[in-house]
Amino acid sequence: MTFEELSHYLRLGGATLAFILAASVLAIGVAVERWIALWNISANSRALTDAVGRHLLRGDISAAKGTVDRSDTPLADVYRVAFERLERSRTVTPGVEAAVERERAQLGLRLKKNLWILGTIGATTPFVGLFGTVAGIMRSFRELGLDVEAGGTGGTAAVMTGISEALVATAVGLAVAIPAVVAYNLFTRSLKNRVSRAQALAHALLAAARNPRTDASAASRPVRGVVEG
Repeated sequence: MTFEELSHYLRLGGATLAFILAASVLAIGVAVERWIALWNISANSRALTDAVGRHLLRGDISAAKGTVDRSDTPLADVYRVAFERLERSRTVTPGVEAAVERERAQLGLRLKKNLWILGTIGATTPFVGLFGTVAGIMRSFRELGLDVEAGGTGGTAAVMTGISEALVATAVGLAVAIPAVVAYNLFTRSLKNRVSRAQALAHALLAAARNPRTDASAASRPVRGVVEG
């Protein structure tokens, strides 16, 4: 498509096409920002999970706590809450488990930051494009009616041209929506996996805290799954 053709379609699309294009730029920005953020979190979290997992396998709760205290990754907040509550209560209580679960939920919310924008763009841009198409078709038929009233032939060629141009809005809307929905689903699945791993290791930590000697081997099973996953 040449620059002249692109300019022509942009003029025809008007505010509808401008909105869709702006939404596409916003979607790209959100996707890039989340990808960079999650890439950094993933690398740091994997190192933290590996280190804490090794300490839990040995039943060394103190070393695991020291590793968590030195980490600045968001995942460490879940483990930090577990250690803080364990220090207060000296044992694993329902309150400790509830606090860990609340922090895990908060972690999920933080990691999902701005993802609602991708979901909204993916859900709405097809309808915005459809609205632009309907408006363009209505405009084509109105022009056809005015041409007939003025004594013109009312040929179908002009109408078909107008309709084909109006369909561009729907095509652009779908072209923006499909990648946005795919990116949203990929990020959501990735975040769900990360939060699940955090939950598994937190449970392993609590299991080791109940009885470091007898539960260390039992805790190793979820920990290995977290590290390898």
